[in-house]
This record gives sequence, structure tokens and C-alpha cells, in this order.
Amino acid sequence: MIADPLTFDPPVFLAPMAGITDLPYRSLVARFGAGLVVSEMVASQELLSRRPGTREKAELGLDVIGTSVQLAGREAEPMAEAARMVEAMGARIIDINMGCPAKKVTQGASGSALMKTPDHALRLIEAVVGAVKVPVTLKTRLGWDDNMLNAAPIAKRAEDAGVQMITIHGRTRCQFYKGRADWAAIRAVKETVRVPVIANGDITGSDEARQALRLSGADGVMVGRGAQGRPWLLAQIAHDLHGRAKPMVPKGAAMAQMVAEHYDEMLRFYGVELGAKVARKHLGWYMDHCATPADLRRALLTAPEVKTTFDLIAEAMQYSAAAAQTPVAA
Repeated sequence: MIADPLTFDPPVFLAPMAGITDLPYRSLVARFGAGLVVSEMVASQELLSRRPGTREKAELGLDVIGTSVQLAGREAEPMAEAARMVEAMGARIIDINMGCPAKKVTQGASGSALMKTPDHALRLIEAVVGAVKVPVTLKTRLGWDDNMLNAAPIAKRAEDAGVQMITIHGRTRCQFYKGRADWAAIRAVKETVRVPVIANGDITGSDEARQALRLSGADGVMVGRGAQGRPWLLAQIAHDLHGRAKPMVPKGAAMAQMVAEHYDEMLRFYGVELGAKVARKHLGWYMDHCATPADLRRALLTAPEVKTTFDLIAEAMQYSAAAAQTPVAA
């Protein structure tokens, strides 16, 4: 018998994205407003090989309300042990990754490769659910390829095993991120299970979120790449679809301050040398939503010193006020 379904308010979630949804970025998105933020995928074997209670706890933000920790793996016992470890460290929700399409993950029989072996996948799910007392959720794709669209039967078996929420990315593994997400195909999962179903894939704004919910019948949406450079996007969708407070989208000096604070948090989190490198992609995404001139963009992304970077952030983000007057492709 499954527990009562999980509920989140608002039902707008931040997707796990490797190298992107680290603690500084999740914290920023959460400050604007999100029903749930999910950690980067954590490989169970790698987690178990490290000394527990040090870097992992800092990375995952385990005890933060509205945070889920996503685990990946290919064997039941290491997955169960990793789940027990993060639960003991304060995890409130554990998500099982069955959706990552990356070759380095699927070649190791993890991520979306598990959709090719449903019986084995179920053993992993049962092991994790049986190992912890916190809610366990699942994220998958529609299937491995167009000849193996088995998300619905896998979802049903996962529900019977005790999984309390299921997120479906509306593509197969073999599509990677090409084409368009098929939100309508998610409806088969929604009609098969009683637990909440969350639609994911190509949700880059409120119109897309509304359409995804209509076509899929899902209970909520999960936003991934659409939030890059726009940490307020989830709060904006929650406002437009669910009547939540309208976020104050920063422009000009306010945008510069937000980006500088995010940059500073990354330097503190990773250390100056690594943090400066990791931050470049975020700085680029922020400028994607500004009218930053090309020469200034190039100077910011290649700045040799942290102080110079802070100075150029203040200059580059001033153009966000002008960009707000012109639609920018997501």
C-alpha cells in the first residue's frame, strides 16, 4: 500500500541538470519561488567511495526544505546504501534517475538505459524504497527509443513499489534533446498511475507550461534548460498559472547585483579558481537574456581576474533593462 501522494505548492519544479543545478543556483531559484528543486545527479558508487559527511553535504543542501536529492546507479545494494547515507545526512526526498541520456551514464547501464531492463530497474526502485523512510520519486523518459515506449508500465510498477511521484521527460533516450518534447505522450503515464505525474521537457515559459499541462494531464511541470539565465522563471510560471506572487524580475542595477551575488556564492562554494570557471556558463546565460554587446560579452567571459569580472558584470547587466523591451528567444 502506497503512502499519501506528495503535494507541492506551487507545482513548478527545477529539474536536475549536471553541472548547473548546484547549491548556489538552486538556492537562487528557490529564493524567487519554486515548489521543489532537485540536486544534480549523484552517482551512488561515487558517493559511497567518498568520506561521508564532508563535501557531499555542502553540495547537496540535504536539509533544505523543498530540495530533492537525485541518485543514479546500476546495482540495487549500492543504490540502497547511498539512499540510506543521504537520508542520514538529512535528505527529505530521494529521486531515482532513469532519464539521463548521456552516453557515459547509459554505457554504465544507468540513467535511461534502465528503461531497457524494467525488471532490473524495478529491483533498484524496490531497494531504494525499502532502504529509507523519506519519500522516493522517479524521473524517466518516454522510453529508450520509438520501439520501446514503456514509461507507463514502468511507472505503474514503480508506483506499486512505493514511488510517490513520477516525472516524465517527453522524449525518448535516443532523441537526447532533439526535436520537440511530446507532452501528449505523457498522458499515458498519467492515466496509468494515481501518484502525481510531472511533465518535463521544453518548458521555457508560462505558455509552454500551460500547454504541457493541457496535453499531458500532468499535475505539475519541471523546468530545466528554460531556467538557465532566468532563475525567476519558475516563480513567473507559478504566478501566471497558479496565482502565486509575481516575481520582481531584476533589470539594470538590480540584475547586476543579483548576478554579482550569484558569482560571489559560486566563488565561495567552489573556491576562487574552480568557481570562476564554473560560473562562466551562468554569466553567458545571463547575457543571453540581455542586450550585452559582443565585445563586452567576450571581455566578461575571458576576464583574467575576479575583480575585473565583478566590474564587467556591473557593466554588462545594465543592458538587461533594454533587453526587457525586446523578446529574447528562450
